[in-house]
Amino acid sequence: MPETLFSIIIPFKEPGVLVEECLSHIFELREQRFEVILLPDAPLPEGEVKGVYAHPAVSILPTGAVSPAIKRDMGAEAAKGTYLAFIDDDAYPDSTWLTVALLAFEREPDVVAVGGPAQTPPSDPFWARASGAVFLSRLSGGFPQRYLPLPPRRDVEDWPTVNLMVRREAFLAVGGFDNAFWPGEDTKLCMDLTQRTGGRILYLPEMLVWHHRRSGLCKHLKQIGNYGAHRGFFAHNFPGNSRRLAYFLPSLWLLFLVLGFFALPDCLYALGIKVYLFTQFIAVLDILRREPLDVTLASIPYILLTHLWYGWRFLRGWFTKDLKSTLGR
Repeated sequence: MPETLFSIIIPFKEPGVLVEECLSHIFELREQRFEVILLPDAPLPEGEVKGVYAHPAVSILPTGAVSPAIKRDMGAEAAKGTYLAFIDDDAYPDSTWLTVALLAFEREPDVVAVGGPAQTPPSDPFWARASGAVFLSRLSGGFPQRYLPLPPRRDVEDWPTVNLMVRREAFLAVGGFDNAFWPGEDTKLCMDLTQRTGGRILYLPEMLVWHHRRSGLCKHLKQIGNYGAHRGFFAHNFPGNSRRLAYFLPSLWLLFLVLGFFALPDCLYALGIKVYLFTQFIAVLDILRREPLDVTLASIPYILLTHLWYGWRFLRGWFTKDLKSTLGR
């Protein structure tokens, strides 16, 4: 049998069409020296281990109702590959996903992890596209390279596990995720990898996966609120890779709106609002380069509400003593 280079680890609650879509694309990868470790909450019912789930490369390890971080640690413990490839169950990879990563790992031995963009599929529903559009400009979402293949390659401090690969040796050396945070397990892992191994995390724009977005404003804001809470908590308690200005800007905007209304002269308050609206006008122009006009226009209320809700939840996270109890499972 060929050597297992990659262990592809997929945590999820229960099987469904998105998991099956992810697996069907994995089986079409150009690099075939991989295993797939599926981590559902419960064993698959008898008679349902068929189709993509019965592929010889697939192992199914029921975990119970635990957080994705714990699931990924369990998958890593069972892994046989040299590299751990993390992907979410609602994403699927481009055919060169593993090929691009392998070349980078082999050419740069000081790289302990590589990450790539998670782009919204063109087939996503209208409102899911509007949700994803929020992140397509630096002025609206902060980090468009996480959502678009934007050269050049560069070193990064933090990368989401929807599209992250780690040398298994380095992963085990830092104790894995070793936490129940969700989201946020990836932030802690990346901090440990860079600080404790001295290695680099490399962004590869060609290492692409397609990631389905939340369809509907409420689901979008719930996800954004969780991101904001975890980032605020980490910025306060684990500041290594979470004290970048971009993470604080939504909270600063929210505080300006509330406190400035009472404390600032009308002319300065109005000027601040005008500056913000101008930056978001530029963001909309950026989004229009990537999405059609109707999706771009629909993203505007998403952007405005995203900034306010993320800003509020960031502040809540900053002052929260134990985030595990609220976001873990």
